[in-house]
Amino acid sequence: MRPDPSFSNVRVLVAGGSRGIGLAIARAFATAGASVSICARDVQVLAQAAAGLQACGAARVHQQACDLADADQIAHWVGAAAQALEGIDIVVNNASGFGNGNDDASWQAGFEVDLMAAGRTNRQALPHLRQSTQPAILNVSSINASVPTPRAAAYSTAKAALNYYTVSLATELARERIRVNAIAPGSIEFPGGLWDRRRSEAPALYAQIRERIPFGGFGNAEDVADAALFLCSSQARWITGQILAVDGGQSLPAGPA
Repeated sequence: MRPDPSFSNVRVLVAGGSRGIGLAIARAFATAGASVSICARDVQVLAQAAAGLQACGAARVHQQACDLADADQIAHWVGAAAQALEGIDIVVNNASGFGNGNDDASWQAGFEVDLMAAGRTNRQALPHLRQSTQPAILNVSSINASVPTPRAAAYSTAKAALNYYTVSLATELARERIRVNAIAPGSIEFPGGLWDRRRSEAPALYAQIRERIPFGGFGNAEDVADAALFLCSSQARWITGQILAVDGGQSLPAGPA
């Protein structure tokens, strides 16, 4: 076994890093000694998350309220983060508009937050990444991008577009050795998250989905964070343009009944 990668002296931006998967990823980087900047809309939750990252041992912590559907706010956050951390090495795009309906608002949320926010954040960060010795971009997608599911057409379409964008950007930046990958979580349960709510709000659906996961239950945010750290580490230095499913086998073809 090779030792866990060290991220000391590495500067990481996590968009949508105040709770759930984003916070778990930010916490994993902080525990590994990185400097971390997080953004989200809820100022109070953001402040609590930042305090927790500092307690984890992060070299530096920067936080900024940001509506990731707003291009100007993204530019302001990335610029302020780069100044506070003295550069950027890694960008993690985790935010989602959770467009689970089929109305215009759901489709617009998916387009602006799941797709455009990643493109805008990466575009603002690229001048800094080009100055880094270990640049990496990680987009957080979903197995919904490749496994059709009811109730989530807008969300699934946005994530499928994010996957294609990931591969396209990886191709564009490969000669510059800026790695671009995506991680595709399956059904992940964390406090306050979708499946945590559905445990009480829709127990039949909760049990149905849980039983369909080959590993026998929902994943947790730390499962995703561990994979994210690997893809952003030097151990993955020869990996780019890939979409890694972290789903306990949920996206595998169905076996015998």
